[in-house]
Formats: sequence, C-alpha cells, structure tokens
Amino acid sequence: MDRGWRARRADRGEAAAGRGGRGPPAPAGPEHRGQDPAHTVNDRPGAEGAAGLTDAEIRAEAELLDTAERERRQVRQTTGVHPHMTVDEAYRVQAAWLDIRLGRGEQVVGNKIGLTSRAMQQAMSIDTPDSGFLTDAMVFAPGEPITAADFCDLRLEVELAFVLADDLYGAGLKVDDVLDATDHVTAAVELIASRTPRTDPATSRTRTVVDTIADNAADAGIVTGGLPVGPRDLDLRWVGAIAHRNGTVEETGLAAGVLDHPANGIVWLARRYAEQGLSLRAGQVILSGSFTRPMAVSPGDEFRFDFGPLGSFDIPIV
Repeated sequence: MDRGWRARRADRGEAAAGRGGRGPPAPAGPEHRGQDPAHTVNDRPGAEGAAGLTDAEIRAEAELLDTAERERRQVRQTTGVHPHMTVDEAYRVQAAWLDIRLGRGEQVVGNKIGLTSRAMQQAMSIDTPDSGFLTDAMVFAPGEPITAADFCDLRLEVELAFVLADDLYGAGLKVDDVLDATDHVTAAVELIASRTPRTDPATSRTRTVVDTIADNAADAGIVTGGLPVGPRDLDLRWVGAIAHRNGTVEETGLAAGVLDHPANGIVWLARRYAEQGLSLRAGQVILSGSFTRPMAVSPGDEFRFDFGPLGSFDIPIV
C-alpha cells in the first residue's frame, strides 16, 4: 500500500519531537510497567486521593470490578455502596483496577475516550468526555472470532484510532498538535462491556457516569484494521463508516459526530493528563470516540465494518 504519508512526515521532521512540549520523562523501574506514563492509584489523572473514600475502599471497588471481568458476570453498581463518590474517586478506582491488571503482567497500549457525542453527554447529565485504559490483553485482530460469553453485555462501537508517533503534553494543545503528533489513523471498533447493570436490582438506581468511569469507561477491547492513513491525508471529520450485521446495514456514522473532530477528544485527554504533569506517549493507541450507537451482539452474528477510504474488516461473534 502507499506509504507516502510516512515519507511526508519524515520530510517535515515531525517524528523527532513531542507536540506541545515533551512531558516529563517516564519514571524507570518496575512500578512503571508497560507504556502507561503513570498507573499508580495516587498519581494518575484525577487520582489525587484528597478526600472521601480511603485507599482500602478504592481498592475494594477495583477488586470487585476485576472479579466481574474475570468471572464474566455483572456486580452491584459502585455508587450503590458509595452514592456520593466523585468523578475523581471513580478515576482512582479505575487506576487501582489497572494496577491489578498490570500486576498480572498486562501492558498498557493506550487509552479510550468515551461520551464524546452531545447525545451521550446529555443522557449522562455531563458536559465532558470520559476515558479508560487499553492493555495488550484487550487487543483483538480483525476477523478474529469474538466470544460474546466472554464479556458482560457485549456491544460494539465504530471509531477511529490514532497511533501516536510523538509524546503529547501540555495544557494548551490544539487539534493541529494532535495531528502533528500522530503517526497514522486507522479504522477501529471498540468492544464495550458493563460490569455493572444499567439499573441496580437491589437499589433501583440508574447507572451514573461515576459508575461508568470506575468501570474503565465500559471499555473491554479494541479491533483495528483496514488501511491506515496519515492524519492529514483526509479531512477526518468526513470519514464515515457503515456497520453491517449479517448483510444488513445496522448503523452508519460520520466522525464529525465526535466533538466536531475526532482529534478533539485526544486534546481533552492530553490536557487532562497535563494537569497531573503527565503526557500521552509515543506508540500509544488512542480510541477517539464512537460515532455510532452501541450495537448489541448475539452468537452467530457476522459484522462487517466499511470505512470507505480507510478500508473494511469483519468481526464474527461466536
């Protein structure tokens, strides 16, 4: 395939430096396994641990979600026991869960950004996206059969994935900085799963954004495929996708539905990291946000995702 965009990047010299100012160097040592810039409970974004829940309570909620993931069953909502949990505390739970997974040998490969559409933000009564982590255990190949029973309430969402060539750091980052720091953009599908129920049977409480954030922003996996393109080869707002289920069009969408430009979510995430003195790292994969509704799946479904100039790939559900 044409690799002209790589040559153009080299000609501009963009692969040599981080965008918006290089962040602090990644600490060395076993406490920083994988590619995550900082994964510990007390130093991830939103994880300052200032008030409210104790570290033991945070760890207990993370362990419960981890059990739900491993045993493939939903558990009670996090806010069912901690109704006043804050967004920052939810990110502490998420960070503690990541620590548990890294302790099993998983490696961080990137991040996902969620709640990027106005409709989803209104439904959750918020005005900002959320984010979660991606590890190597969450990466699936295009065409690889996905077993629905391995997930809690599995659904699929259509997205674009940005693969970073350079670090991204700084509170003043803009879309151009994200594009400059991106090696390529590729078609992607996110596997989403809910380790907690939409409505808690014990309390009748509706799941909140706090529950979702603690639950790794509902992220369960990623499939990338098709044809990678340079970040400036196309107007990414106009990249569309058609999702077919068993030969019938199930969903269509346009990437402009993600905050008007799919790179805007990455701007938000990089700024959020910068508040903690952290950066997004070169080599990471960033899921920029869905531009279709989540699609429920059943064993036997055959999905095909057509991204036009970005190619297509299949996901069989078993």
